[in-house]
Amino acid sequence: MTSKDLPFQYDIGRRSNYVGRGKEIHFDNINAYVCQPDYDTNNAVILVHDIYGWQFPDTRYITDIFASNGYITICPDFFLGKEPWKPNNHWHDFADWLKERDPMKVDKTTAVFMKCLKEKYKAMKIGVVGFSWGGMAVHHLMLKNPELKAGISDYGIIRDSEDRYNLLNPTFFIFGGNDHTISPEQVTLLERKLKDYCTVDYKIKVYPGQVHGFAQCKPEDMKPKDVPFMEEARMDMIDWLNRYIMF
Repeated sequence: MTSKDLPFQYDIGRRSNYVGRGKEIHFDNINAYVCQPDYDTNNAVILVHDIYGWQFPDTRYITDIFASNGYITICPDFFLGKEPWKPNNHWHDFADWLKERDPMKVDKTTAVFMKCLKEKYKAMKIGVVGFSWGGMAVHHLMLKNPELKAGISDYGIIRDSEDRYNLLNPTFFIFGGNDHTISPEQVTLLERKLKDYCTVDYKIKVYPGQVHGFAQCKPEDMKPKDVPFMEEARMDMIDWLNRYIMF
């Protein structure tokens, strides 16, 4: 079985031609893609990629969107040179592949690029947004890093820790209603536990009928009926960042 055989995956090949309007940089021996707004700002976002890595076209596309909305946006290579997941990889190998790419071990890379944003780009307020693998990383960072002003976790959550509800900063969790990687029961449990234990602002939103990865897609790569949900998710993400970082 390959990636394309699973219903929550999307066709990578069709969208491999997006180049991006940012640039690649090298900071502290780690590669990253960065895109800046057309005007000066001290607001920034660290974008945590999914299993397809920092060079994946959809990741650069969404990085550029955050930049166009007023945020210096940087997507480091959180795999630190290790190969990203490939569409022809076999899913029975995924667990072994993941062992060397733990989304709960992103703290050092995050700290490096917080330093980069502060020193090189003069950022003062920094948020973090992640997708799938990166969504799990964001959930982790919101439990560990008080310097990040806000977080957005797109269809990625920590499932195996009883300490996963004590968020340090405002966090927005986005899910697709037809994402079979995260069940409705898991979303309900997250909502109930956050209500019991979380003392900062949070938001959980499920977008009806949407599959894993929907918030990263370009409109032309989606079914027309799904485009409004993608656009809504984008607006919701920008609104969340604006609320806690921009203003």
